[in-house]
Amino acid sequence: MVITKFFKDFLKNQSAGGIILIICTILSLLLANSAYGEIYDSIWLTNVFNHSFAHWINDGLMAIFFLLIGLELKREIFVGELSNIKKAILPIFAALGGMLVPAFIFFMINKGSETVNGFGIPMATDIAFAVAIITMLGKRVPLSLKVFLTALAVIDDLGAIVVIALFYPNPELPLDFTQFGIALAILLGLFVLNKAKVKNIIPYILGGIAVWWFMLHSGIHATIAGVLVAFTIPFDKNDSKSLSAKMEHALHIPVAFVILPLFALANTAITIDGGSLNHFSIPLASGIFLGLVIGKPIGITLFSFLAVKLGLCELPTAVNFKRVFGVGILGGIGFTMSIFVSMLAFNDESYINEAKLMILIASLVAATLGFFVLKILLTTKQDYSDY
Repeated sequence: MVITKFFKDFLKNQSAGGIILIICTILSLLLANSAYGEIYDSIWLTNVFNHSFAHWINDGLMAIFFLLIGLELKREIFVGELSNIKKAILPIFAALGGMLVPAFIFFMINKGSETVNGFGIPMATDIAFAVAIITMLGKRVPLSLKVFLTALAVIDDLGAIVVIALFYPNPELPLDFTQFGIALAILLGLFVLNKAKVKNIIPYILGGIAVWWFMLHSGIHATIAGVLVAFTIPFDKNDSKSLSAKMEHALHIPVAFVILPLFALANTAITIDGGSLNHFSIPLASGIFLGLVIGKPIGITLFSFLAVKLGLCELPTAVNFKRVFGVGILGGIGFTMSIFVSMLAFNDESYINEAKLMILIASLVAATLGFFVLKILLTTKQDYSDY
């Protein structure tokens, strides 16, 4: 398999970003449970232009993260694994199974309770963490398996975005069709600029900020604006220097090393008391843990198996169903998107903190299991760098 330098750089950034996220999460938990816990919490509650610092990170900076996801998705559709329908079917089916089965498990456990709205929490996969773990296995991992994981995670992110848009509107605002209509009108204007082959980045930046602002006040979560704006940026599949490609390349480092670490620091400051372990017994915790650790690998493997057996696609070179199962376990690393959804799903702070704690525990278990299962399955060290 011929792989582009751009994709190799992408993997390096994602793996390094995942390691930074791990460090930030550990640091945040240590500080939150130390003698400096109150001071640490107060940092994120600091008022900045009538909103807390954490609010600006979650509703502002994370829109840039979603913009990057949109740009990555667009690249995959035009020139990546999703550009060929035969290649795209396998990760699409895998991602679909990896979303539906965990959501079903969570729903069945929480059915009839006030926490049932959290069904979207175990549907997500954190691409940075997952790529970081699989990269730790070194050259024994075939690049085709890394590409499969990346494509699966990108589609998974798209599914999470759709779920957020449909089921998790801004809890603080009712839906305002006027504001939403203005946001759509600006988006339409950006599409017109794209079709007119306007390649100056300034109108897209200004237009993108305007879309974010009106979306923020429309009742639909503002981060969705990032994905929508991404599809208005000019892209040329024959030109790696197109505005979309340059913007994607420019955003990788600030997103991986600034925005996501800030998100981790601001949203994992969880105080763990003596009764925290009792949370395992309640539906919310069980639904998240079982959805991510059990539901993800079952859903990804089962739907991949069905897609291949139905003759819709074939497994890539050096990939078998055992290895798909190993990747499916890594799919249980929810983290960023799962934490994000948990904050949209509940208004009760105790539920949010409990969900965050279980996401961290489930993600740690999935990362550890996935690493050792793949290490056993990929017993032979080979140089797959040219695949």
